[in-house]
Amino acid sequence: MRPATDTSILRPYGFPRLLVAVLACLFVAAAAAQGSSYEDSLSSARLGDTRQLAALLARGIDPNTVDAQGNSLLMLAAREGHKATVETLLRYRPSLGLRNLAGDSALMLAVLKGHEDVADLLLAAGAPVDQDGWTPLHYAAFEGRTALVDKLLASGARIDAPAPNQATPLMIAARNGHIDVVRRLLAAGADVDLKNDRGLTADAWARAQGNTDIAALIEAARTRRR
Repeated sequence: MRPATDTSILRPYGFPRLLVAVLACLFVAAAAAQGSSYEDSLSSARLGDTRQLAALLARGIDPNTVDAQGNSLLMLAAREGHKATVETLLRYRPSLGLRNLAGDSALMLAVLKGHEDVADLLLAAGAPVDQDGWTPLHYAAFEGRTALVDKLLASGARIDAPAPNQATPLMIAARNGHIDVVRRLLAAGADVDLKNDRGLTADAWARAQGNTDIAALIEAARTRRR
């Protein structure tokens, strides 16, 4: 005769309560795993761990996952110059126009840090070169990144886009003493008569910073255009 099944361990809760408890445990475990995947994805993008990030993306991690500062996976990888990681992310069609809490896009961060190979990837993928406020061209001008200025202009960047302080890329390059960038922008037709929120033209701002050679270059361009 088969012994009766001992169900005494179920009695304090009853079967329905035990089922609920088991499901709750599974939910907590799933939530913990999801949280771990979230942190792992951010870390992978930041550190350039392409293999781990590719595995997480294949498992369904959102390619537009962001950290507490609004930096997407693409922004983190672009900022650090991880070309292979950026390439992998682009296969999952992330939003190229996302901006973090500071207003920066992936392309802006790549330009700011001088990662030309990453910027090339983003431009080829169709990353926007213009937006309200600061733009990639402003950042290239600020840092004196002549090659990136050329690439952005070739991609259709607005040469006289105003920053929040009404500064144009020409003004910023002139103020910071980047004469090669100033030459490029003048050759491309940058407006020499625009003023920032302090009422300064590019040459006036250059002169205020002691960049007299740049001020003279801009003044000569103004004279030729009249």
